[in-house]
Amino acid sequence: MKIQFFGAAGEVTGSRHSVQALIGGRERRFMVDYGMFQGGREATSKNLEPLPFSPKEIDFIVLTHAHIDHSGLLPRLCAQGFSGPIYCTDASFELLKILLPDSAHLQLADVERAERKRKAGKWRGDMPVALYSQAEVEMTLKQFEVLKYGQAVEPCPGIRLEFRNAGHILGSAIAILDVQETNAPVKRCVFSGDLGMKGKVLMPDPALVSEADVLLVESTYGDRLHRSLQETEDELVEVISSTMKNHGNIVIPAFAVGRTQEILFVLIDLVRKRLLPHLNIWVDSPMATAATHLTQHFFSQLDKQSQATFEWFKKHPDAVTLRFIADVEESKSLNKIRGGAIIISASGMCDAGRIVHHLANNLPYAQNAVIITGFQAYGSLGRWLVDKVPVVKLFGEEVPVRASVHTIGGLSAHADQAGLLEWLRGFKQEPKSVFVVHGEPVAASALADSIHKELGWTHVQIPERLKTYDC
Repeated sequence: MKIQFFGAAGEVTGSRHSVQALIGGRERRFMVDYGMFQGGREATSKNLEPLPFSPKEIDFIVLTHAHIDHSGLLPRLCAQGFSGPIYCTDASFELLKILLPDSAHLQLADVERAERKRKAGKWRGDMPVALYSQAEVEMTLKQFEVLKYGQAVEPCPGIRLEFRNAGHILGSAIAILDVQETNAPVKRCVFSGDLGMKGKVLMPDPALVSEADVLLVESTYGDRLHRSLQETEDELVEVISSTMKNHGNIVIPAFAVGRTQEILFVLIDLVRKRLLPHLNIWVDSPMATAATHLTQHFFSQLDKQSQATFEWFKKHPDAVTLRFIADVEESKSLNKIRGGAIIISASGMCDAGRIVHHLANNLPYAQNAVIITGFQAYGSLGRWLVDKVPVVKLFGEEVPVRASVHTIGGLSAHADQAGLLEWLRGFKQEPKSVFVVHGEPVAASALADSIHKELGWTHVQIPERLKTYDC
């Protein structure tokens, strides 16, 4: 068996892994995830790279969850000739029907905006590229095969697939593939996808897996520990209270899927516990609005605490004034609010979408606050804010950063180092091959070292992008 890493190797985004195996005398190839690179100019060139083999050679694709850094290039691959099935959970498929069309729309909007600026003589640098169209998204959505957690299928003879709950976002899964190679015992390959935190709001704990021959484990926060939920809530209360006292606005960049819904549940719960007064919250992201409604649809997949908070809010709808912004004009009207607003908007890394407009209008004023609640990839605008730069460039203009910027890690949808190690302890014995993926070099190295020291595992490596490994 051979595994080749096309992304999320020494970095966080662009998750794509190719697996080759000789089964029944025939070479089989499948891929786990086919995500988009995000953050900085390098991401664009990587997204445009062709595969070293024909997409027609891929038998099937396994998708761990719907986030764009895991799913975002699927329409491009299908347009290039991949015609096989794409396996995911039911909730992931519903999210993809929201996320992928939005991705195509944002790409087209970026191209059209750049063309207008170029005609006006205001564009500098390379032109953006639309990686795929709405029509190609529609074609791709027809190729999905939906599975429930724990349901086993045989994507092709000699390969068995099953999903377990990863606790990361709605529909997120750990993929377990049992591969029967020619003249060899069955190999169990486990792909962690993105693992959630144990005891976090909204999602259940990630399922434990007891056996693996080949394991890929994520390491987004492999070098650190998150604050506890209690510490996170205390900091949120402090930031929100002080900002409201100073008559400022709070801008929260948030991934439309998962993070926005978590933030809403936490804020509503803080009001329920009387730790915060009545709040005025605007969710300015059509995709986040759709994802929030979808979360209600999959109510039974949420953890018990979140179900209880949601039921309380239904009985006390006036405790929080919650508005979902429907159109662009309504979004623009938020710029007139000079204080008292909590604006949650996408994208989560601040690189596109309506959040950029809200930052442009709120960053220059010291009474305002920006709350960063998720991972910010190197090169992204969100990363610049986390790194406390004094000035950022938005829409070609320099914008001073006078608003306070607060990074609150306890809301992360990713397990921290302790959480990852706890999940790894669920294996009864060391897998024969362990690959630490989906982490920047420092985080991946720290997790690999911790696995060596704390678990005593010796077959642990950090793969290089584009390199092929025998397993």
